[in-house]
Amino acid sequence: MNVQENYSLKNHNTFGVEVSAKYFAQAGNFDELKNALEFAKARDLKTLFLGGGSNVLFTENFDGLVIQLNLKGISEKILNENQVLVTAKAGENWHEFVQYCLRKNYGGLENLSLIPGNVGTSPMQNIGAYGTEIKDTFVNCTVLSLETLQTEVFDAEKCDFGYRDSIFKKEGKGKYVILEVSFKLTTNNHVIKTEYGAIKTELEKMGIENPGIQDVSEAVIHIRQSKLPDPKVTGNAGSFFKNPTIPLEQFEKLKMKFPDIPGYPNGNAVKVPAGWLIEQCGWKGKQIGNVASHELQALVIVNKTGLASGKEIYDFSSLIIGSVKERFGIELEREVNII
Repeated sequence: MNVQENYSLKNHNTFGVEVSAKYFAQAGNFDELKNALEFAKARDLKTLFLGGGSNVLFTENFDGLVIQLNLKGISEKILNENQVLVTAKAGENWHEFVQYCLRKNYGGLENLSLIPGNVGTSPMQNIGAYGTEIKDTFVNCTVLSLETLQTEVFDAEKCDFGYRDSIFKKEGKGKYVILEVSFKLTTNNHVIKTEYGAIKTELEKMGIENPGIQDVSEAVIHIRQSKLPDPKVTGNAGSFFKNPTIPLEQFEKLKMKFPDIPGYPNGNAVKVPAGWLIEQCGWKGKQIGNVASHELQALVIVNKTGLASGKEIYDFSSLIIGSVKERFGIELEREVNII
């Protein structure tokens, strides 16, 4: 294991923010991971685990040890004539893993195509898009307890999944690191989900009437590429805010004042698109200094010049939160992890 000092993290966060870690190590296997943790423990260092760096905003240098998980490998186990258990190590790139499954004709993850990041971070915030979430196909994940350095297996119930939420963002935050994740996918009778977002419209453009899982993936990729900036070109972390869920009564009052406000019923509550709220407050495409709201999707904050600091981006997001709160009485919650 090679530990580097005063290591730049600019290429390890998709915002492209120039910050450094006091110490940095890459763990390509379990032994290297344990060695890194022992290194940190011996020096009483804070530790931070990085996957693809796609859901993090560094607002300052990290005064501890950053460990990048590079655990790789995919395995499969046929369960029955229509189901397969696929297990991927934490360091596998998420989109490449989804494409691997599609090449095998394994269904269930196609709507989650082109989401940035690695497999290991996918359960942390129960990633989701276009009517699908990780919890829909999740079986379990193997984690390492940072207290005991022993492995444990968490099933879906123990993960306590919620909207962009899990035990790893609540009482388990900072206590575990995910080593691998297992999903139960279909091999024959796939459930095709095209009713959410613009998937149906995109499939019509593609001239496809009876889509398969590969077609749905391709449609999702087209949609995402058409409205979301490529972090390799313009620094961003995808959706910066969660879509807020508000009481039905509050939504009905807002509907009287703002007849065009969209909402998706969820029991006695309604989920409101954060992008619409932000756009109505005049933020879409707006730039302050080095930071801007993306011109095609207000939900995405971008490092417009490539020179923004994490604090600039954070302050920009605070202005958006204040503006939406003032106009709609809804307080947006950041989806990105602030370090």
